[in-house]
Amino acid sequence: MRVVANLFGDNAFLGIAAVGMTFVILSGGIDLSVGSVLAFTTIFIAALVGAEIHPALAISMALVMGSLFGSFMGLLIQRYELPPFLVTLGGMFFARGMAFMVKTESVGINHTFYSAVQEMEIPLTSRAALSAPGVLFLLVVVMGVTLLHFTRFGRNVYAVGGDETSARLMGLPVGVTQVSVYGFNGFCAALAGVVATFYMGSGNPALGFGFELDAIATVVIGGTLLTGGVGTVLGTVAGVLIFGTIRTALIFDGRLSSWWLRIAIGGLLLAFILFQRILSRLSRVAAEAESDVSGNGSQASSVKVKSGEVK
Repeated sequence: MRVVANLFGDNAFLGIAAVGMTFVILSGGIDLSVGSVLAFTTIFIAALVGAEIHPALAISMALVMGSLFGSFMGLLIQRYELPPFLVTLGGMFFARGMAFMVKTESVGINHTFYSAVQEMEIPLTSRAALSAPGVLFLLVVVMGVTLLHFTRFGRNVYAVGGDETSARLMGLPVGVTQVSVYGFNGFCAALAGVVATFYMGSGNPALGFGFELDAIATVVIGGTLLTGGVGTVLGTVAGVLIFGTIRTALIFDGRLSSWWLRIAIGGLLLAFILFQRILSRLSRVAAEAESDVSGNGSQASSVKVKSGEVK
């Protein structure tokens, strides 16, 4: 139990960002800006707290800015039919530049509010407790599962990711769904930055280089198709825990370089992509075989009808 609680706490900001990324990938998109948004959020909050603004207000402002930034990128993608890769790549450079515009170096956060949150724990057993970042991670997971599986918005996300043209023909709000998905992902990226400040006690404009790739990798390892339409939030949680377990094992061993984590994740990612490709081909073959059988059956019945008419 203690190991599991530590996994949730140590990988909270990755998991929160991965939940938001799950929605984006399910809708058929991609977002490369989450690492830069995370870095901007940390240094933005640190600068405001350093200017004697209460952390609660600074956090609220950061979350609103993250949501608006994500929604703006979603609006560009939807309104002008721009490639999500290029739009979010521009967003990545913009957010990173803005982070360095705020401060060029790491800034510590010293406030009683932060000290209280960092010390807060929920006891699970006599030797295990869940930290505040872990609690936030679980709350975001519950929110993601609820949105995706128990609301009309979640059904629209699956429909848009499965076939955007069919979703438009069915009269679904494709544009609103796409903008909302990127807005939610921007919120999650900013919240991941907030959790990172609790975890590290500082803000850093250089934080999060390659973070977006980790988020995408955990989502894919969790079973979400990069083409969209298939995947779950709980699968993403499993991907985050796999990522965290590999990292913990490498740190515990102590003899292996940290780059082995990248090698292991890369191998897992390739294996899961190949596995997804095999499954999609098998499902396609099964669907074609079923359509052939139904087609032959209808032809046979039509022949019987015609023969009856001849008699």
